[in-house]
Amino acid sequence: MLRRQVTQCLFSHRRMSIKTDFPDKWRTVPYQRIAYGYKPSDEDPLHLIPDEDIAPFVIEALDFIDSGGSYREAAGWLTQMTGKKISHQGICNIWKERRGETTGAKRVKRQKDQVKKFAPKTALEKKKAAIRRKAADAKRVVAMQKKKLQSLEGTNHTDVTGETNGTPVTDSLDFDAAPKEAEVIFKPNKGPQTEFLAASEREVLYGGSAGSGKSYALLADPMRYFGNKNFTGLILRRTTDELRELIWKSHELYPKAYKGAKWQERKSQWVFPSGAKLWFTYVDRDEDVLRYQGQAFSYIAFDELTQHPTPFVFDYLRSRLRTTDPDLPIFMRATTNPGSSGHSWVKRMFIDPAPAGRAFDATDINTGEVLTYPESHPKAGQALFQRRFIPAKLYDNPYLAEDGQYEANLLSLPEHQRRQLLEGDWSIAEGAKFSEFRTSTHTCEPFDIPPDWRRFRSCDYGYSSWSAVHWFAIDPSYETLYVYRELYVSKHTGRDLALAVLDVEREENDKVDYGVLDSSCWHKRGQIGPSIAEEMIMAGCRWRPSDRTAGARISGANRLHELLKVDPVTEKAGIIFFETCRQIIAELPLLPMDPKGTDDIDPRSPNDHCYDSIRYGIMSRPKAFSLFDMADNKPEYRYRPADIRFGY
Repeated sequence: MLRRQVTQCLFSHRRMSIKTDFPDKWRTVPYQRIAYGYKPSDEDPLHLIPDEDIAPFVIEALDFIDSGGSYREAAGWLTQMTGKKISHQGICNIWKERRGETTGAKRVKRQKDQVKKFAPKTALEKKKAAIRRKAADAKRVVAMQKKKLQSLEGTNHTDVTGETNGTPVTDSLDFDAAPKEAEVIFKPNKGPQTEFLAASEREVLYGGSAGSGKSYALLADPMRYFGNKNFTGLILRRTTDELRELIWKSHELYPKAYKGAKWQERKSQWVFPSGAKLWFTYVDRDEDVLRYQGQAFSYIAFDELTQHPTPFVFDYLRSRLRTTDPDLPIFMRATTNPGSSGHSWVKRMFIDPAPAGRAFDATDINTGEVLTYPESHPKAGQALFQRRFIPAKLYDNPYLAEDGQYEANLLSLPEHQRRQLLEGDWSIAEGAKFSEFRTSTHTCEPFDIPPDWRRFRSCDYGYSSWSAVHWFAIDPSYETLYVYRELYVSKHTGRDLALAVLDVEREENDKVDYGVLDSSCWHKRGQIGPSIAEEMIMAGCRWRPSDRTAGARISGANRLHELLKVDPVTEKAGIIFFETCRQIIAELPLLPMDPKGTDDIDPRSPNDHCYDSIRYGIMSRPKAFSLFDMADNKPEYRYRPADIRFGY
């Protein structure tokens, strides 16, 4: 009784569907076979009408097939629910008759396309296919005979009690579960590898220590676009031999993820069923970029970017990055370890402009200025695109770091190579003067400087080259120096620089106790007018001269070595730079030693402006007032010029 009520309810809800899927039929003779889901009319045995007990379940099975379900699962469910057996081929025929030309048109077309695509083409393939068909037919005959034998022995393969091979059949079809869960071919590691695959910036560098999973990430990144026929990708190494490992790894991924993907050995490229292509090739010399002239790619990736000594190849191939498909984004990706011949320019392009992991507007690696649209462009002043550096360590790859063997190999390397390949340290360089500098130790995220901390600034002036200004704060607890702000500009006169400094301090409501300026700014070089320092002081920006006596440079270098040491008690260095001071963080670790063997840096180094500014500041004998001093006895912060006439 309950089943009839449920059936009537389902029938009332699907009355319109029944009229569509179950039109009335007529038999020529009374003993002709009755179609599945029909019954003879009481008035006329030749007139077939929908069976109210079966038709609603057939309609639900057809809906299930429309959503992507299998014929066999639908047939088994119908047999169990109606008590009337139907084969998978039977429900397939009903679906093609009732739905195949309407809602199922796309499914039928897709099935035909798949059959056509994978149909044998050559004589050998056709012969193999014929043998496979015969083997399948023989297997089918054996299965049918086993069913007959089971039926005679009373152990039916399928009965109407709801059991099929001992597996219970559910009361309803799960439409959400129709598409079966696919095998997981690649799952990114948590952390940097996942961030790299999810990055939306135009250009991203994924780099750091060896063994961090960079190569697999580079192969997996373009896979999301292999279903687009307009996708054309390019993966590059310096030489063809270096591509070998990448190609081997790609054979482990791509054929499993995309059935029908073919590797074309002569062209060194993957071709996918959609028509997408991924080319593995090389760029050894700068002239090799002409091989790609006139071609267009929506995805370009470099493995081991620092092996290219100049940015020419990377910059040129950016011009090949284009697509006319609005659904296909364009990306440039790169992976690398620190070191090699291209370490310097890669560091300036991806590492120096912003802290690791943060997106930033793309900059010119020579001037540091943000790349923007020209004034005549509708987007005038806006950044062209963004870049990002995502660091990775060996410990981010649990498959390689778990047993510790590879880590032991890296630990056995000399310090220079160990810091690059194990720690992923970009601040190390051959012959560096301040090799003890560590980004993890000597930098910190910006924080609000307490108002009672003493502050001062330093400056190394240059017009044709660069002017560097740095602001210091002294932690009175440990006398630690914090460099919390940086100004790095060129083509500024003394007055222009003074006004820029005052503007920054006015905006930040910053009150400094004193400033130290390169003493050469007081020198009179044949003119009778005011010096550079006097112009700055007259503009309201007060300074005192730095120490330029004999031996001052060596003393300053030794003092900086002392401040870079980590105190064993506080576990903090004597000087710490805010992460926003990008130029000094980029410049300091790469300063070379003097080839003559002195304790100074190489005097020929062109990038010593920030270093000189820091040296002037730390040699000004900065001292914080004790926290234990009474407020009434604490000296007042005010400027006292040594010379009232000139103001310094």
